[in-house]
Amino acid sequence: MRTAVALGIVAVACLAAVAQGGNFLQDAEMSWGDGRGKVVDGGRGLDLTLDKGSGSGFQSKSEYLFGKIDMQIKLVPGNSAGTVTTFYLSSQGSAHDEIDFEFLGNETGEPYTLHTNVFAQGQGKREQQFRLWFDPTKAFHTYSIVWNPQHVIFAVDGTPIRDFKNHEARGVSFPKTQPMRLYASLWNADDWATQGGRVKTDWTKAPFVASFRSFNADACVMSGGAQRCPAGTMEATGTSSSWWNQELSDMSYRHMRWVQRKFMIYNYCTDPKRVAEGVPAECKLR
Repeated sequence: MRTAVALGIVAVACLAAVAQGGNFLQDAEMSWGDGRGKVVDGGRGLDLTLDKGSGSGFQSKSEYLFGKIDMQIKLVPGNSAGTVTTFYLSSQGSAHDEIDFEFLGNETGEPYTLHTNVFAQGQGKREQQFRLWFDPTKAFHTYSIVWNPQHVIFAVDGTPIRDFKNHEARGVSFPKTQPMRLYASLWNADDWATQGGRVKTDWTKAPFVASFRSFNADACVMSGGAQRCPAGTMEATGTSSSWWNQELSDMSYRHMRWVQRKFMIYNYCTDPKRVAEGVPAECKLR
């Protein structure tokens, strides 16, 4: 209980959570699943379903080049082993950019794994994984991506958990030139998702359902080759209220580091196998 209260304070101090949601009928479209995805509650929500035949997914109608993207998600309850629920931004092609939230299911009573990754110009392998400090199946929680020319910040209920900085000057690729669309999906990955593939999907529990709502994109939209940004987005206000200038204050950084110490279970920067190949350049930089 103490942890929940503390993190609630962090959420107010660090990053504003979603204020109001968009409408899935207007802002998104089903991309696959043969009818297994359903818009609900007059467009305020969308449910994705997975059964033995197929999973399902949707995508944003718009492409974005920088922005703050929020989504409230309630994950598959009960025995979710083998299932993966995703929420991510991606461009297309072999040299694509991508910013990932993936939620790896588990056996009943065992915690989900939150998997994050950043691709730039086709280069990924920047995985960090976390346990969540709450049950993500009991209620909706807000997952946010702040993407601007200098930072990619991942946040959960307004609490930053990861900050991938632009270190292009040090030879580290950063996603900043390719417009990306939002994607979300629910699919079966029992060959690797749960305990390294040891625990398989229990199809007697199907259909599995993940619920999405309050999709909010405060972002620069690409249309006809032109970038259209919300009014005032790029103004230098001297505050962190705009996502365009968003960065972590010293206090926010300390809160993020606390979350990482308490809840991070994998970091590519400290993986012995990765380190043996050479520590990635960005891992040596704050």
